[in-house]
Amino acid sequence: MNRESGMNRRVRILGIDVNAFTYRSFLELVKNAVFENKKVSVGYANALTLTLCSRDEGSRTALGSMDFIHPDGAGVFSASRFLYGSDSLPERITGSDFYPMLVRQCIEHGHSVYFFGHRKRNLELIQGNYPELSIAGVHEGYDFEDEEVIRRINRSRAQILLVGLSFPLQEKWIAAHKEALNCNLILAVGDGIRVFSGEKSRGPVFMRKAGLEWLARIAAEPSVYFRRYASGIPEFAFKVLRQKLLSR
Repeated sequence: MNRESGMNRRVRILGIDVNAFTYRSFLELVKNAVFENKKVSVGYANALTLTLCSRDEGSRTALGSMDFIHPDGAGVFSASRFLYGSDSLPERITGSDFYPMLVRQCIEHGHSVYFFGHRKRNLELIQGNYPELSIAGVHEGYDFEDEEVIRRINRSRAQILLVGLSFPLQEKWIAAHKEALNCNLILAVGDGIRVFSGEKSRGPVFMRKAGLEWLARIAAEPSVYFRRYASGIPEFAFKVLRQKLLSR
């Protein structure tokens, strides 16, 4: 395992090197990318994306192309504790908790954000939820042409681009077009755009603290989440156990 300090330290889970982010270091990465005029891409690793990466080389390559990969959810955090003990990820991070922090920081520093993904009706709700946020533009993610989207994003002069096209399409899109984009931070958020729009069910606080937010999602939208979690979570647990046994 990489022994570097801070978010540059990584833990390897199912063949993917996940950066040891904390909420604080994640926010620092965003701020530094903008103020230092860097270009940084960030993907996410949760139980389902890591399971898919373990099955599919294309998905693994797409996620691995990101400059940083942040852990997302209780499953990945628990897996890191099981695999690495005191050298595990330092903090359980969820996109659903991080995105409101990101919004507050963007408002505080005046950073502009472009949202790309989901449908127009979802995107139109975001400004109402965050009236002080500088939204440079939005573009839905079901009917688009790459060149036109890139032109609109660059014309908007957005500093931060949030891409919600689902995994691994969004990572492949970012990898293919990163050099053509003028944004400082390009962040894959998947279904997280529905967090910004206020549409994503998270369940009561006690379920979130217990790492059972996925159960609330199944209860709220069983047709969307049941099959995904019913097969993905047991497979993830089995493969993490196998990684542990093979490392001995």
